[in-house]
Amino acid sequence: MPATPPDLRERTPAAKGTEKRARALRRPPNPAGQAPPVRKGLRGRLAWRPSPADREVLWLYLLTRISIWVTAYCARWLFPSNSKTRDSGPVLTPFEHWDWVHFLGIARDGYFPDQAGPWLREWDNREAFFPGFPLTLRAVHVIVPNWTLAGLLISFVAGAVAVLALARIARHHLPDAGAGQRTVLFFLLSPCAVFLTVGYSEALFLALALPAWLAAQRAHWPLAMTLAALATAVRVSGLFLAAALATHFLLTLRTTRNWRQLPWLALPAAPAFLYSWYLQSHTGDWMAWKHAEERGWYRTFHSPWEAWSNTWRNAFDQAQSTGYAFMFQAELAAMLIGLTLFALLAWKRRWPEAVYIGLSLCALGTSYWYTSIPRAGLLWWPLWIALAAWSLRSPRVKTAYLCLVAPVSTVFALAFLTGRWTG
Repeated sequence: MPATPPDLRERTPAAKGTEKRARALRRPPNPAGQAPPVRKGLRGRLAWRPSPADREVLWLYLLTRISIWVTAYCARWLFPSNSKTRDSGPVLTPFEHWDWVHFLGIARDGYFPDQAGPWLREWDNREAFFPGFPLTLRAVHVIVPNWTLAGLLISFVAGAVAVLALARIARHHLPDAGAGQRTVLFFLLSPCAVFLTVGYSEALFLALALPAWLAAQRAHWPLAMTLAALATAVRVSGLFLAAALATHFLLTLRTTRNWRQLPWLALPAAPAFLYSWYLQSHTGDWMAWKHAEERGWYRTFHSPWEAWSNTWRNAFDQAQSTGYAFMFQAELAAMLIGLTLFALLAWKRRWPEAVYIGLSLCALGTSYWYTSIPRAGLLWWPLWIALAAWSLRSPRVKTAYLCLVAPVSTVFALAFLTGRWTG
């Protein structure tokens, strides 16, 4: 009787173990430098660990922070308010200008100290600033006694989170291995990047908004909308982010099961409502924050062409001193860049990003004149990804960008650090 073929024999447990060991021996070795496959159950627990690409991004971030601190040190000695002084002043003085005074006042004294408020003639209109950053500043101050140092620490940590998230978003969109680092490079050397270092709200907003965008890309809607809600508590731009996330949700809706996530889309409106309710209880005005912007920063509604005309006149018709005129010119340039970015996103049918940029431009472009558009450009992460994509197709773009932007970034940093910023 012929022998039973090997593949028809009964596979005993011992035989199965022998076959498993044989397959393990036949498996090709893991290529050098390639991480072993991660089981699905471990993927979430290991996702927080920074990759080598992430570490390169953090190294770049640290170097650019050091460069701004060096610039601040030099500015304190070379450009004092009194050219004949022999005392350069406290080391943190260059970081204590403009909006920082409002954030500090809110964190230290609250919105309406000693019954003061918009009913006083000399009121500083501090209710125009949302409470997210001042509350964080007050919490960190418990550990860091110096207020300015506490604000710098918040921006430093938040900026690190933001650049990591930005790099991962860029790698999601662009196939090149160096896309994340290049995007972050363009972002950190942009003209208004100094505001990611000082005690302002931009870094904290991005540290919440960019991870929210990442979570939405992975369809983690409860996390995405929770982060968007926290971003709204920091800046009203969080509502623009929420609209973009809602657009992304609707465009990616494929099954009726996804409708269960729909209530999460309303969460980002909660901080804005609660803040408006708080202001109404103290001032009787539900839109007190908006009216404070109108009083303090001329953000009354005007048509887009009126806003452009008023800005142009102050930029080029000698209606302002040279410092203010230069900043109005920067406002016009930033608006043109924003409109170009919006058109590009619409042409590529990137509707969620187009919604975010479009709402931002509508809010910024319908005031009496343009105010703080270059700073707002820091929050336009599609811009930095688009520049990185362009530079990967045309290598000269990177060189041109760095050569043209470097002097402008230095001038803007010096303008803020010496108290000469006017926008």
